[in-house]
Amino acid sequence: MPVYFIIQGKVLDEEGMAAYRRLAGPTLEGVNVKVFAMDNDVETIEGEWHGSTVVVAEFDTEESFRNWYYSPAYQEVVKLRLAAMDSRSALVKGL
Repeated sequence: MPVYFIIQGKVLDEEGMAAYRRLAGPTLEGVNVKVFAMDNDVETIEGEWHGSTVVVAEFDTEESFRNWYYSPAYQEVVKLRLAAMDSRSALVKGL
């Protein structure tokens, strides 16, 4: 069953995010993932939204996501995103 990793947030440091994007890509080599949406100008329809950036990525299985997310390679890189962006993230199970 696929899972969706969703990040929403406000970028605080553009240079830090550029470094994150540059280094995060290689951590996904060999991982079955599809990025379905990436937007830096989200339009709020209901309620209060946090920030203006959203990313939605589909992983083929929860195990695949967890193997990638908790890998030593990504854990080193995710520190850059967490420092450069005030964000929230969630893992959502697909149908």
